[in-house]
Amino acid sequence: MLDPDGDTHLYVQISEIIRSRIVHGLSPGDPVASEAELQKEFGVARTTARRALRVLREEGLIYTAPGSGAFVGEPGQAPRGARRVPLYRQIAGDIEQRIRAGQLQPRRPIPGESALVQEYEVARETVRRAMALLREQGWIYTVPARGSFVSPMESWPQL
Repeated sequence: MLDPDGDTHLYVQISEIIRSRIVHGLSPGDPVASEAELQKEFGVARTTARRALRVLREEGLIYTAPGSGAFVGEPGQAPRGARRVPLYRQIAGDIEQRIRAGQLQPRRPIPGESALVQEYEVARETVRRAMALLREQGWIYTVPARGSFVSPMESWPQL
C-alpha cells in the first residue's frame, strides 16, 4: 500500500514493492510489470512508474528489452521464451483483420486515436505506431483534420 502523504517518494515506494516481489518469488528472466500496468495498479503517473523501474534497472535487479518489456535479472542472464509481438503490431494486425473481414469499409473512417487507446488500454504513442504501420503498408490513409480512413481495395497490400 502506497503512502502518498509520507516522506518517501511514490516511485521509491513502488520500487520497494517490486523489489520485494522479485526477492519473494520471481526468477531471472521473469517479466516485471510494465509502466502502464504499474500506473494502473498504483494509480500513479507514467513518469512515476518509469522512475520506479529505472531505480531497479540501475540497481541491476531488472533489465528492459525494447518492444518486449522489463525482466528480472541482467540481460542474457536467463533464457527468455519466444519474443512477444509488440503491442503496436498486434493492434495493427487486429485492425488489418477487421478491414479484411469487412468490418471496416474502404473510404470509411476507422476508430479514432482516443477510441483505440481506450479499446486496447495502451498509450497514445502505441496507437500512433500502429496507425503509422498501417499507413506505411497501405491499409489506411489520413486526411488532415478529418481522421484516418480505410484505403480503397486497390491500394491494399498484395497477399
